[in-house]
Amino acid sequence: MDLDFSFLVPYIPQLIQASKVTLIIGVASFLVALVVSVVTGVLRSGPLPRPVNLFLGCYVEIFRGTPLLIQLFFIYYGLPTFGIVLEPITAAVIGLSLNSGAYMSEVVRAAISSVDRGQHEAALCLGYGRSQVFIHIVLPQAFRVALPTFMNYFSTMIKETSLVSVLSIAEITRIGSQIYARTLSPFEIYITIGMIYFIMTYTVALISRWIEKKGIKWTP
Repeated sequence: MDLDFSFLVPYIPQLIQASKVTLIIGVASFLVALVVSVVTGVLRSGPLPRPVNLFLGCYVEIFRGTPLLIQLFFIYYGLPTFGIVLEPITAAVIGLSLNSGAYMSEVVRAAISSVDRGQHEAALCLGYGRSQVFIHIVLPQAFRVALPTFMNYFSTMIKETSLVSVLSIAEITRIGSQIYARTLSPFEIYITIGMIYFIMTYTVALISRWIEKKGIKWTP
């Protein structure tokens, strides 16, 4: 079978624009997920009032225990039933960030737990307050432990943006499907889409390696 990619030339502007949309959704979702995961992971790493602990625990278990696609459908198509109407990209960012935030919060909690308890006690003996111990002793070390996993989740989120095509967002997968419907040439278009995703995720991998090296220098 001979592959001919020349028919894709007129569609290059559409693919470039779709790639931008994919990156915007991926980066925005990761940043929101990072905030959600840090707040949730930090809170769940210590004692909490029972209602707060129950709420955060339910959030983590529900979003880890149900498919991302179902969550996206519920946020975009289900919430309007309750009077909450969201733009497609907003719904996509919320869905992706809450889903990944639930997973990443467990990474944060595990990273905090990995810091030797003796360091807490030693810092308290030296006159540090509990908040100072957490900010200056615990978090920098937990950051170094969690960083590689965070960057892996970033790559995963870039690939998971393909699911937001169900929300009528003109990202790479949806545009690829539209091109396929017009040209009936599945191999060329999906190979091209796969290469675009690979380039984006490999770029993220290179950036993550650089950040990890810098992270080692920044942390004690």
